[in-house]
Amino acid sequence: MLIENLKNYRIILASHSPRRQHLLHELGLEFDVVIKEYPETYPEDLTGEEIARHVAYGKAIRFRNEISDNEIVITADTIVWCNNKVLGKPVDFEDAVRILREISGNTHEVITGVCLLSSDKEKIFSESTKVTFEALSTEEINFYVDKYKPYDKAGAYGIQEWIGIAACSNIEGSYFNVVGLPVQRLYRELQNFVQ
Repeated sequence: MLIENLKNYRIILASHSPRRQHLLHELGLEFDVVIKEYPETYPEDLTGEEIARHVAYGKAIRFRNEISDNEIVITADTIVWCNNKVLGKPVDFEDAVRILREISGNTHEVITGVCLLSSDKEKIFSESTKVTFEALSTEEINFYVDKYKPYDKAGAYGIQEWIGIAACSNIEGSYFNVVGLPVQRLYRELQNFVQ
């Protein structure tokens, strides 16, 4: 079982995200949070999954020269891909409203890139989930942004919040990926990583 196999390892989660931390706790893993700031930039010719993987890997390699033999670093980056472009984290109220207008009545992809890094190997993977939102009125969008202030969330929303409950009509793929971490896939990849 994974939890037994990981007892000899120190797991490091390199993420500020309280949602990722919560999901790892729910998976039963003990871990430390260690943050190394990384600019979430990427080459302009990358798309979708390439972007999420690139940023997740960039976050991980910050640890490369100081990781011990019994440590595993987990990094992740989640993007929202809609109409062939990234809808990032909103910078202010107006930006959040603009992003949600683009998502409203549309289907988008939530893509999370994940990197596992140890002293002797690395594994990069990504998970994609298609999410469809019903059309939202301006009043509904303004209400959500004003009440939930989704400025730390890719795509300007949290699926587990009011907007997901009220507007999400279809999900194809991992729900937890939309929350911020594809924990079922991570569980399987970690099992393979420590064997």
